[in-house]
Amino acid sequence: MKKIARRLFSIGVLILLSSVILHAQNPISWDFTLSDAGNGEINILAKATVEQGWYMYDTNIPEGGPNPTMIEFDEIKGAVPVGEFKSIDKKAKVKFDEIFMMEIGSFTNSVTFAQKLKVTDKSSFSVIGNVRAQACNDQTCTPPLPVDFSFTGSNLPATLVITATSSDDVSGNQNEVVTGNETADINDAGSISGNESARSNVTLEFVDRDLLWTPVIEELQELSDGEDLANASLISIFLKGLIWGFAALLTPCVWPMIPITVSFFLNRNKKSRRKAIQDASIYGLSIIIIYVTLGLLITAIFGASALNNLATSPIFNLIFFALLITFAFSFMGAFELVLPASWTNKMDSKVDSSKGFLSLFFMAFTLALVSFSCTGPIIGWLLVDAATHGNLMAPTVGMFGFALALSIPFTLFAIFPSWLKTLPKSGSWLNTVKVVLGFIVLAVSLKFLSVADLSSGWGLLDRDIFLAIWIVLFVVLGVYLLGKIKLKGDSDINNVSLTRLILAMLSFAFAVYMVPGLWGAPLKPLSAIAPPLSTLDFNLTGESKGLIFDDYEAGMAYAAREGKPVLLEFGGHGCVNCHKMDATVLAEDRVKNLIEEEFVFIVLMVDERTRLPEVIEVDDAGKKTRLRTVGDKWSYLQRYKFGIQSQPYYVVLDHQGKPLSPAHAYDESVDKYVEFLQTGLRNFEK
Repeated sequence: MKKIARRLFSIGVLILLSSVILHAQNPISWDFTLSDAGNGEINILAKATVEQGWYMYDTNIPEGGPNPTMIEFDEIKGAVPVGEFKSIDKKAKVKFDEIFMMEIGSFTNSVTFAQKLKVTDKSSFSVIGNVRAQACNDQTCTPPLPVDFSFTGSNLPATLVITATSSDDVSGNQNEVVTGNETADINDAGSISGNESARSNVTLEFVDRDLLWTPVIEELQELSDGEDLANASLISIFLKGLIWGFAALLTPCVWPMIPITVSFFLNRNKKSRRKAIQDASIYGLSIIIIYVTLGLLITAIFGASALNNLATSPIFNLIFFALLITFAFSFMGAFELVLPASWTNKMDSKVDSSKGFLSLFFMAFTLALVSFSCTGPIIGWLLVDAATHGNLMAPTVGMFGFALALSIPFTLFAIFPSWLKTLPKSGSWLNTVKVVLGFIVLAVSLKFLSVADLSSGWGLLDRDIFLAIWIVLFVVLGVYLLGKIKLKGDSDINNVSLTRLILAMLSFAFAVYMVPGLWGAPLKPLSAIAPPLSTLDFNLTGESKGLIFDDYEAGMAYAAREGKPVLLEFGGHGCVNCHKMDATVLAEDRVKNLIEEEFVFIVLMVDERTRLPEVIEVDDAGKKTRLRTVGDKWSYLQRYKFGIQSQPYYVVLDHQGKPLSPAHAYDESVDKYVEFLQTGLRNFEK
């Protein structure tokens, strides 16, 4: 069990702190060529070279296992695939994997894979696609990073001779790539919820597509009168980081470090008060530098769009769910998670051998390493939340808030060591805090499973199942606080303290509060975490949001036909603030009635993973980008047309796609949202 836990922990540490490096440097390099396979067929040869110490998985992996090596085609012209993508020069080394509990094949060093194609037309031959493979070593795994390839007729082997074939063989395989700002043809109104009769006669003859996609960034800036939605988002991220930083102080990995650190400074500067204050300030600043550097590194490597895609990715959310489960079980005493002792020993030796600023910096780095088993899930959670805002500076600002809160008490206690006498001593209460934190982390982990479930459309974790698990968790937590359950590391409780009794009562009360949610109660405080009401199996309220389009062009066409303005929302299945707005603002009668009666409502999910009928190639900030999913398309629309990447994002449009009022972001004020809608409506009527 400890071996498995350590391996999961190592994977999680890399996902949280080093995924930027793995994203930038794939341990697998690829070389693509074409070869003549005879009988009018060719092979796409993909030779993989794996770095020393790493391995990659086979193409044939049992269900429930890791990601197999696979090939994907974005466009095939003048050819059709034949057979499977597989290794041709060596057999996979098969062994039993303790994590997945199954036999899994893998390759090291180098291996060549082949995908056979039947060529039907040499003159029009064109292939565009990518290969995805997951690389692992003894400590961690990369995500299945895509590597693109493309071939045209000029790349075909000179010896290729095409055999006769019927035109039917290639029907349905001539995928067109749409470039520029054009979009794939829409044959119907897309997906519409609410009034089914609205599906009829919705065609794009009512709108000009070019106008719909024309950027309106300058118009929005003029309407907003200098209001900066991005800065408002950064302020909320900073405050969250500050709150979580103070919360991290109460964890058993950080609290005992306060007297230890202060003792270090007292022994270092016994005579000079001024020097002690100076060193303590440098130490606090070093803590901030370490965590802010992490945020800057992630920002520099990923960028706004990639950060948002990562945070809403089903694979990433599943990994983060598994990581939080591992942390939760560790907090509850199942096993102990610690970073390799060599890391902290190396930092300790650096502290002893260094002088001046360097010794203080290494002391701060030691604090970061020692406390990571408790702060890790908090940091990860904060970075994921920051990523969904789509702002380049969000991770850095969030980490600054976290580090500032963490550094303040260490700095102050180092300057005023007499304050230490007022602190409660370390003891069994810290283990209780750790167990309670374990219950909370366990509950929160379901949020990430829910994001993966909603993005992928699996339907595994509906709202009622989610709430049922939470009700049980908080009932058990209440029982634990009353001393009826004893976990590893807990001391015997002869009498329940008043604090534990109050916390137990609050836990029971919270569980009771959630019970009506099983039958449709909105539970507004949980709107940011729980799955939406639409996933509830049994809803007594029978609420309907009316007519909602999830296709931009179709919704705009319907609005033009009906003569109504458009309320456009960019949201996401994994967007916490989007769910909050749905439950606290859009569900209010004043807002709900105004939207249903006066607007055509279009909701576009930027993390929707449904594949587009055709791949769309666009010029995205000077580089070619392929939009493969519905979410890719709407995410590109938001940043190209409106110049922003954060969600939720609301804008009122006329029938040409031009804004009628300043854009609106996350704000739980119903009055402000009503004013936003009414401003757009007044300008539309003019």
